[in-house]
Amino acid sequence: MELFNQLKRVEAFVFDVDGVLTNGEILVTENGEQLRSFYIKDGYALQMAIKQGYPIAVITGGKSLGVKLRLEGLGIKDVFIDISRKTLILEQWMHKNNIQPESVLYMGDDIPDIQAMTMVGFASCPTDAVEDIKAISHYISPLRGGEGAVRDVIEKVLRLQNKWDIDPKVKSI
Repeated sequence: MELFNQLKRVEAFVFDVDGVLTNGEILVTENGEQLRSFYIKDGYALQMAIKQGYPIAVITGGKSLGVKLRLEGLGIKDVFIDISRKTLILEQWMHKNNIQPESVLYMGDDIPDIQAMTMVGFASCPTDAVEDIKAISHYISPLRGGEGAVRDVIEKVLRLQNKWDIDPKVKSI
């Protein structure tokens, strides 16, 4: 029951990229370009949250312009790449958007996310996160990073808050 009450208080989302929005694998081309794969159903959930007015930030240590373009293409305005101090960016983002830390859900998967995750009201991670991250998480998704973990937490929040907007003309199976 406590989990549901915590999820009902979420008003904003923050996500890491590698290991959360992607499966953490990087394909390197002969030219040195680094390619990542995103899960389309995570993208749908991100767009649904944006449509419902939730602020979303993505903070990553990665430097890929392709990642930034993908996320901005989904409608995420606050994409921070090549960030070594995630806590500083998180503080600035919350302040700029007048968001209280206790209303933020942060999903991370590895050591660079720990400090930022302890700053927010709801820490979460994919099932394949490192043990140190699992130990501080309020919720561990049963899904892996890049394979629906982001969709899982967003959908839980939006459904609990009656904001998972499904077209009434579409019949459930």
